[in-house]
Amino acid sequence: MPTVIEPKLISGNANLPLARAIARRMSLYRGMSVGLVDARVERFNDGEIFVEVFENVRGEDMFVIQPTSNPANDNLMELLVMTDALRRSSAARITAVIPYFGYARQDRRTKARTPITSKLVANMIASAGIERVLTMDLHAAQIQGFFDIPVDNLYASPIFALDILSQFKGDLQDAMVVSPDVGGVARARELAKRIDAPLSIVDKRREKAGEVAEMTVIGEVAGKKCFIVDDICDTAGTLCKAAEVLKEHGATEVHAYITHGVLSGPAVERISNSVMKSLVITDSIACTEEAQAAPNIRVVPTAPMFAQAILNIWNGTSVSSLFETETLGPIYEGIL
Repeated sequence: MPTVIEPKLISGNANLPLARAIARRMSLYRGMSVGLVDARVERFNDGEIFVEVFENVRGEDMFVIQPTSNPANDNLMELLVMTDALRRSSAARITAVIPYFGYARQDRRTKARTPITSKLVANMIASAGIERVLTMDLHAAQIQGFFDIPVDNLYASPIFALDILSQFKGDLQDAMVVSPDVGGVARARELAKRIDAPLSIVDKRREKAGEVAEMTVIGEVAGKKCFIVDDICDTAGTLCKAAEVLKEHGATEVHAYITHGVLSGPAVERISNSVMKSLVITDSIACTEEAQAAPNIRVVPTAPMFAQAILNIWNGTSVSSLFETETLGPIYEGIL
């Protein structure tokens, strides 16, 4: 009889809590223990990365869990070196599970003589021997086309919709979903459709990267409970400024739902002192102790969705089914 190849998980150091949570959820779904492959991912004194896998992975279906968040270069190299170790150990298939895809904001040439680093990273990932990528909320949809291998891009909006419907149950008659810029309208529209709310836009004009010169609200937000939705919160300058502008235009409350909480520099302090009642992020990036201690920052888990997506990839069933509330709702029952 042919041997059934089980899915095996291995993780770098970028987000071990998420990797362990995914393993626990897979154990729950399958009714059998699923753990992380025993390995060491270390650095030599000069900063070089070394990987040693202690288990036999020959002929196995491997899933490498490693967001390429800060420090982006170290975490990216860990992913590539782990992949090389698995490929040279005769793994049958290697799928990179990258909850946060670093360098995604460098997806086009904005000026002369600048790189398209997202494409470069995509080439590196494919060249390393990775055969499929599973990620969440890519900054730009066209990044999927940078890869010459299959890319499954999950969306946080179904999770956010479930959370909003749970947290604000019976109190959404004055809800308004807000996109913090014109480029994020499609993402905001998707959430607005799921919670049956109207859509507004905060149009921003930048003088230079990281600084917002002017903001204009498109839509009537007076008397509304506003939900800002975006994919990345880095220094939180734009987010906090947008919340202030919404309050100035008569919004009763401002909440934010952001997929990837990069939260670099003064971000946590800014959010703690802002007019926002809450900021909800996912655990695609490991949450710092400072962010965990902030009174108005809350984390929703992505492990249930990633665990089911990994199982669907492994057994050849639909990943896009996870975009539907009917499918995702039972997975998150009792969690949100």
